[in-house]
Amino acid sequence: MPYDPALLPGLEFFLDLVERIPLRADTIIANRDHFATIIQPMAAQVEGRAVTWEDRVIPGPPGAPDVAVTIVRPAANDAAGDHEPGGAGGSGPGRPAVLGIHGGGYVLGTRFFGTGELIDLAERHGVVGVAVEYRLAPEHPAPAAAEDCYAALAWLAAHAAQLGVDPDRVVVSGTSAGGGLTAAVALLARDRGGPTLAGQLVNTPMIDDRNDTVSSWQYDGIGAWDRSNNDTGWDAMLGAERGTAAVTPYQAPARATDLTGLPPAFIEVGSAEVFRDEATAYASAIWAAGGQAELHVWSGAYHGFTGFSPDAEVSLAANAARDSWWRRILTR
Repeated sequence: MPYDPALLPGLEFFLDLVERIPLRADTIIANRDHFATIIQPMAAQVEGRAVTWEDRVIPGPPGAPDVAVTIVRPAANDAAGDHEPGGAGGSGPGRPAVLGIHGGGYVLGTRFFGTGELIDLAERHGVVGVAVEYRLAPEHPAPAAAEDCYAALAWLAAHAAQLGVDPDRVVVSGTSAGGGLTAAVALLARDRGGPTLAGQLVNTPMIDDRNDTVSSWQYDGIGAWDRSNNDTGWDAMLGAERGTAAVTPYQAPARATDLTGLPPAFIEVGSAEVFRDEATAYASAIWAAGGQAELHVWSGAYHGFTGFSPDAEVSLAANAARDSWWRRILTR
C-alpha cells in the first residue's frame, strides 16, 4: 500500500526523530534513553494550556509495586477543587474521565508520552484525565502492564467522587501498545465485573503477538514501527510463550475468542502500517459478537501519522472523526 504523498515529510521526520536507533533486544535501553530526550516534561506540555495537573502514587495490583499516575483537570476545576458536580460534556454527578495509556511497543516511554491527549480532552471536553505509569517489558513481562493499567482504572472508579468524576462516563484510551493495553483493560473490566466503561478508544493497536498478517509482512523494513520493531516488542513481552496457545487475551487481545459485553470501541489505523489487518480483524470480531465498534482505516497513512503530519488532509479528517466520537461517547 503506497503512502499518501502529503504524509511523506512527516514520516521522514518520525523515522529520524523517534526511530533513530533500530529497536532490537540489545538496543531497548538505548532507545529508552533516546525517548527520554523527546518526551516533553509535563510543565512544558501544559504551559499556556487551560489545565491543572498533579502526580499521585496509587496502589498497584495485588502483590505488585505502587503505580504513579498524573491527573489532568480543566482549569475550571482548580478553583472548585475536587467534588465538582455537573461536569462539562453532559449532565451527571461529575465530569467524564479518561484513563490514558501511553504507547511505546510495551518496552519504551513513560506516562508523559500520552498526556498530550489528556490535555486536549480536558480543554475541549472538560475531561478529567489520568495517565498511568505501567511497568515495561522485558523486565516485567505481560500481563504486568495490563494489570497496572487495570489497577489505575479500579482506583479511578473507586475515587470518582473525590476526583469529581461521573463513574458512568469513564473511558479508556491508548495508542499503539497503549491501544493494546486499552483493549486488554476493557477485557479485564468485563471479566472481573467492573468497573463499567463508557467506551474504549483503541488507536492503531498492538494486539496480536503472532505478527503474521499481510500488513505485518508488507511493512517489513519499511515505515514507522515496522515488522522487526513489532517482533522486538512482542518477544520482550512474552518471551518463549510468544505465538503459543499459552498467550491469553490479557497479554494479546487478538487472542480473545469471546468479545461480547465490551464497551463501544473506536478503532483507527492507517492502511500503510503493520497494524492495519489486526485492527480491522478486531473490529470485525466485535461486530460478529454483536458489539459496537467504529472502525476507520485511513488511506495511505503510516503509524502515528496524525501526530507527525498534522496539517495533511487525511490527518485533519482522522482528528475530526475521533473528536466526533469523543463528543458522542462523553455525552451518553
